[in-house]
Amino acid sequence: MPEQKPTILVTGANGQLGMEVVRIEDEDLIIVGLDRHQLDVTNLAMARKVLEAYRPTAIIHAGAYTAVDKAEFEPDEAYKVNALGTRNLAIAAREASAKLCYVSTDYVFDGTGNRPYNEYDNTNPQSVYGKSKRAGEILLQSLCDKWFIVRTSWVYGKHGNNFVKTMLKLAHERKELSVVHDQVGSPTCTRDLGHFLISLVKTEAYGIYHASNAGTCSWYEFAKAIFEESGKQIELTPCTTDEFPRPAPRPLYSVMDHSAIRQNGFKEFPPWRESLQTFLKELQG
Repeated sequence: MPEQKPTILVTGANGQLGMEVVRIEDEDLIIVGLDRHQLDVTNLAMARKVLEAYRPTAIIHAGAYTAVDKAEFEPDEAYKVNALGTRNLAIAAREASAKLCYVSTDYVFDGTGNRPYNEYDNTNPQSVYGKSKRAGEILLQSLCDKWFIVRTSWVYGKHGNNFVKTMLKLAHERKELSVVHDQVGSPTCTRDLGHFLISLVKTEAYGIYHASNAGTCSWYEFAKAIFEESGKQIELTPCTTDEFPRPAPRPLYSVMDHSAIRQNGFKEFPPWRESLQTFLKELQG
């Protein structure tokens, strides 16, 4: 009788990252995606029941409350999903002896630094979203014994809404556009991130990871690259964050150092522009 392949559960399977992960083909694994109806993480009894049914080796917790500005007006909902939901999964994972990989964010930092944040730098989230994600990290670390935290930034991909798709849409609708130039970070393609998450949960290299494509840019430079690589003609003007106020504060500098990826022998992500080129070819192809 052939040995049963390990099962990896993916929460938030209808989200931008979750949809990417569940489509990864890995002959060594069974990858099962669950949306919020199949696994409501805010319900501990349901989390226990689902884990008991699937008996996963690992869970990739990609489900999250990600409406950054909306979170400022409904903090209870953000904490309920990002903190309480992660707590529930941590408890259920520990009881099921499963590994739990929590996808977190660069928003756990205040963005006042001027060098890339490493995994052990002090966090200081400024927005409700960032605080709720940080709360999830703390609960995971205290309640689960086999955990990974993967902080990522500026995520885009084939599924869901994201900055790249928004820019391409605006290029059809407008002749000119202003994009902030004083927020600097690293774009991350869901394809690169998804493959990393799968390779990570196969190991026991537990801990915090910073995972984004290599290199840095401002949102303005990112937009410029999107238009150049896709051959779109639009007049682009840099502006400041103050000229484009939003309810939730954004970190001005959220570049992350990938020291844990290097130290644990994982492959570095490709440069962000290279991944953008590949993504746009696939999107247009």
